[in-house]
Amino acid sequence: MQLLHALLIKLSAIALVVLVLVGQSADVRFAAFADPNGEYDVAVIEHLRVSVPAHGREAWMEAERGSWEPWLAQQNGFLGRDLLWDPETEEGTLLIRWSSRENWKAIPSEEVEQVQIRFEQIAREAMSVPQHRDNPFPLVFEGELLPP
Repeated sequence: MQLLHALLIKLSAIALVVLVLVGQSADVRFAAFADPNGEYDVAVIEHLRVSVPAHGREAWMEAERGSWEPWLAQQNGFLGRDLLWDPETEEGTLLIRWSSRENWKAIPSEEVEQVQIRFEQIAREAMSVPQHRDNPFPLVFEGELLPP
């Protein structure tokens, strides 16, 4: 039963991503992943898009694994995330699931800035660009998706 539940969550996530990528609208609202009892395990989804050129795709993933992934795993209310890449727009989409908006927004901006600095350092190293350069994967969009 748990395997079926996990599969349904993954399929829901894929459907959500397709709808987000097709819609490309900041005002789009989607239901979170419902469990069999009709309750939601996600209160809010942080939605980010970053510019990721084809030649930088692996560097982006390496930087995510070395910075955001371990840091997020330690955050109160973090439920998981999906990273997707669109070859047509050369953008990465990040869908970060939180158990509450309060948990997400309670994270001090200074902590987020430190993780972002680490992310950019790893990305520059992976792409063999000087450390004084700008973020190789700049933010294109940030928003949140809420259940109805």
